[in-house]
Amino acid sequence: MSGITPALRATTAIIGEPEVVEDARTAETSRAWHLLKDAATRLQSLQAQDGSIPDAADHAPARELVTAITAGIRALAPAFPHDGAYLDASVRDFERWTEGGFGVPDFLDSLVEFQPQQHRVDGIRHLVVFPMYTQNGSQSRLVEALIAEAIWPEFIARLETEYTNRLFVSLRLIDFTPGYDTNSAVLFPETVAMREIPAFTWGAIFQDREAARYRRVVRAASEITKLDLPADAARMLEDQDLAEKTFVMWDLIHDRTHMRGDLPFDPFMIKQRMPYFLYSLEELRCDLTAFRECVAIDRRLSARAAAGDALDAAEAEMLEHAKLVQYAVLFDRIFRFAITGSRVRNYDGLGGQLLFAWLHQRGVLHWTDTSLAIDWADVPTAVVALGDAIDDLYWRSIDRPKTAHWLAAYDLIRATLTPNPASAWSRGLSDAVLAGPPRGYTDAVLDDEFPLSMFYEALEKKMRPVIASTTGITGRD
Repeated sequence: MSGITPALRATTAIIGEPEVVEDARTAETSRAWHLLKDAATRLQSLQAQDGSIPDAADHAPARELVTAITAGIRALAPAFPHDGAYLDASVRDFERWTEGGFGVPDFLDSLVEFQPQQHRVDGIRHLVVFPMYTQNGSQSRLVEALIAEAIWPEFIARLETEYTNRLFVSLRLIDFTPGYDTNSAVLFPETVAMREIPAFTWGAIFQDREAARYRRVVRAASEITKLDLPADAARMLEDQDLAEKTFVMWDLIHDRTHMRGDLPFDPFMIKQRMPYFLYSLEELRCDLTAFRECVAIDRRLSARAAAGDALDAAEAEMLEHAKLVQYAVLFDRIFRFAITGSRVRNYDGLGGQLLFAWLHQRGVLHWTDTSLAIDWADVPTAVVALGDAIDDLYWRSIDRPKTAHWLAAYDLIRATLTPNPASAWSRGLSDAVLAGPPRGYTDAVLDDEFPLSMFYEALEKKMRPVIASTTGITGRD
């Protein structure tokens, strides 16, 4: 690593403290932010995967870069008074890391002080600086810095009183270091380098990124498949703000569902090794719950409006977005999830394949004369039926041994999707595996247990450059 030190030393030195920034709305254009961002980016090249800087020859330039980072934080802090305790603790964590010789970083103290779920106010901004990995981005715990903005319109605040989710934080990316110039669309506290695991009190999703890549992918996929979109669905592809709010509503309900319902297992809170298709069903269950709840909201508010009961502004937005969430779940699943990422245990991809095939086999979705058509009036009933099938699997599996639940889940999927011809699960696991420990079951699952259909193979080839172009996308792109 020391070979890059001369280049670092040749950069312009920071002279004095950067100017104090007092308005978060202009923070991303300030010299303080650019110095902080540049220093964090340069520091990443000195860090090992665990976040440490093991080469002593790199410690002098690392100290200079950390000094620039902490100077930037101090200068920017007045613009983020609600994050004051966190930013003070962040400076202390950086100074302690430096004084300790740049070992594995420990930012537990500042992480505990960062509480964005306490500031769910539309438009409020946060300055975030941590050594962390970025999901679907970098697996190394490098120092990342970003400025983010809350998306929390009034109708979402109203909705959250019914679908309570105190941990959910909805954000928009403003500017960021390279770890977020990727496919990462989340900010989770568990990704931060820390000495021990605290009780996590929040989790954030960047809805602008979710919405922007949805709009680009679905627009291209609908053109390729010649799908005639309903007017509301087409309008969302042209309106980033509309799409962002739609994704906030979807994710608010999805996120809370992981801990609700008849749950035979708790896959995301208890570390355990399971066949990847169990995670496919869990993520799909949460999406289909969001779909089902939005169907109910749509019908309830539409009935009130039809009866002459005037909806207030928040209720009118809730009704509008309840309709749009249904399109978002359907199209994101069948057009983006199904063909994004590798074919190695791609559980989100499998969920998209399952939804498409389920609708096709029930005569709701048609691929005829190289054109895609959907019977829109029949979509809610068919989608909810798949959600009911997964819910029934969960309810029955409360009384089943774990591996019996796995087998039942596999049967649910293969009733709709065709397994890999080489699958040991499809042929029937041997008595030795069935009588053995759960690891044998998991080891027998192929990386691509349910390969893409011929429809998806053709679509993936045409969509590959579009999906690749969404890396690092934001709502401004």
